[in-house]
Amino acid sequence: MKIAVLGTGTVGPTLAGALAGLGHDVVIGTRDPQATLARTEPGRMGAAPFAQWHAAHSQIGVAAFAEAAAGADIVVNATNGGGSLGALTAAGAANLAGKVVIDVANPLDFSHGMPPSLSPVNTDSLAEQIQRAFPEARVVKTLNTMTASVMVDPAAVAGGDHSVFVSGNDAEAKKTVAGLLKGFGHRDIIDLGDITTARGAEMIMPLWLRLWGALGTGQFNFKIVR
Repeated sequence: MKIAVLGTGTVGPTLAGALAGLGHDVVIGTRDPQATLARTEPGRMGAAPFAQWHAAHSQIGVAAFAEAAAGADIVVNATNGGGSLGALTAAGAANLAGKVVIDVANPLDFSHGMPPSLSPVNTDSLAEQIQRAFPEARVVKTLNTMTASVMVDPAAVAGGDHSVFVSGNDAEAKKTVAGLLKGFGHRDIIDLGDITTARGAEMIMPLWLRLWGALGTGQFNFKIVR
């Protein structure tokens, strides 16, 4: 499949590299491709500079948001949650219409310092905001409850014996996303329901952040036992 991954932080390149490794035709979307390709400073959380990462993944294209989305069958929102609506607006509603939009972002609000809070929260979610803003897109929330490396290599934690959630209004879109998750190695995929259930998935983030602080690592995940 042709997949556009929007975002050049830690999550976007991690997902793009893994999807390309599975044989998908992948392009990364960014506001300014030339500036992104010229970036030599390390990313947040110690990620390799984008220029270095791209040198090792030269088969992955880099394009402006709109160009990346226009040529894709699936669009992945891996942008910073606070900038997600702006990035998707730049990608263009017409370029998202009818397509599966996988939202892996968290709406973290750093305005009051650390740890960040969530905005929106409780009665709304980032995924719902995206679905309202782009009603013809088929938005599916997933993978936001774990660190990037676990998203694409679940076997690295407990042999992959942990859970991943999906939320969305379109059953076929969720099946498509489940197929990608299985390609990464996820086995316990739990369909929470319609897009409003993304509120619960996003509200896991405050607990995740505190576990990260307590454990000193992001190499963990949640397992729902029955």
